Amino acid sequence: MPYILIIDDDEDFSAAAALVLRDSGHEVHTEMTIANGEKSILNKPPDLIILDVMFPENGTAGFELARKIKHFDKSIKDVPVLMLTAVNSSFPLGFSSNDIDDKWLPVETFLEKPVDFDMLTNKVLEMLSIRK
Repeated sequence: MPYILIIDDDEDFSAAAALVLRDSGHEVHTEMTIANGEKSILNKPPDLIILDVMFPENGTAGFELARKIKHFDKSIKDVPVLMLTAVNSSFPLGFSSNDIDDKWLPVETFLEKPVDFDMLTNKVLEMLSIRK
């Protein structure tokens, strides 16, 4: 059973996404802060991380954690990261999957909130099948 870690400060979204993904046969854990998410990753490396960008303590914390995952800890650098965020709704910067870059935005894919849960489930299945 694949283990998915959701790191997002939106408790309602995290709970709904976790429910949907559990119903699809995944083990899911949620964390509401970057610090707790980072600890969870190191304590039990997930098969996939769903990561928000903006957190109350830091509006770019998700970008920073993605870089930490991919560049500073060899034991977790291969864990795929799905960045799922409402950053474009809050700041019309136009982030998209075209901005994925190994140095600046080292994630496997980028989806915008609000997200259709069928689309999220399909993307998670796709990402996990590539990892095998």
